[in-house]
Amino acid sequence: MNDKQTVLVVDDEPKILELVKSYLEMNGYKALCAKNGGEGMALFEQNPVSLILLDLMLPDFSGEEFCKKVRQVSDIPIIMITAKVEEESIVHGLNIGADDYVTKPFSPRQLMARVRAALRRRAGGTETGGTEGGFLSCGDLVVDTEKRTLGRNGKEIALTRDEYNILALLMSRQAKIFTREEILEAVKGDDFSGFDRSIDSHIKRLRSKIGDDPKTPRYILTVYGMGYRIGAP
Repeated sequence: MNDKQTVLVVDDEPKILELVKSYLEMNGYKALCAKNGGEGMALFEQNPVSLILLDLMLPDFSGEEFCKKVRQVSDIPIIMITAKVEEESIVHGLNIGADDYVTKPFSPRQLMARVRAALRRRAGGTETGGTEGGFLSCGDLVVDTEKRTLGRNGKEIALTRDEYNILALLMSRQAKIFTREEILEAVKGDDFSGFDRSIDSHIKRLRSKIGDDPKTPRYILTVYGMGYRIGAP
């Protein structure tokens, strides 16, 4: 099913480590467990890890710091496991690179569903769309990644280079929320120092071209305080 993909679990609660490890192994994954950030980082550096389940409140250094360290070298999926239910804490975690979050107490079955979904997205599939060959799809939108074109209901829609890059980025990891900084970096490169609100103008034009109502968009969704993500109507 998944060729024994390895999931790293970092949490300082032994009962949670034991529970999550048991469910991961029952679902065909290999589990590596660490009770603090230092152990977790050592396991991450020494093993081919496919996904990280990360507690935000660790005894040695914070989950946020751990996430930042991982993001310096890898874009593997990170799912936060947190007792912090405040929106600000969750938004901050997503903004620094986490892909998803689960609040404690959680359902192990729901957690496994999140793990499977994150790994599918990582492999190129999505929950709301998908890829096949050189194509990305979302509803009736189809991006040809080889020809760098967008089609809708068999008709091609002309896009600028930046518009294409933004749409392809959003469609490549559906359900992920991209910050304006991430979108800028993908479109302009690491050395770009422009104003991040320029992305809003590109999004506005993209919505117009694909027939997305800016007040109630169906395809390109605004996640207030965070950024944008693709959505399937």
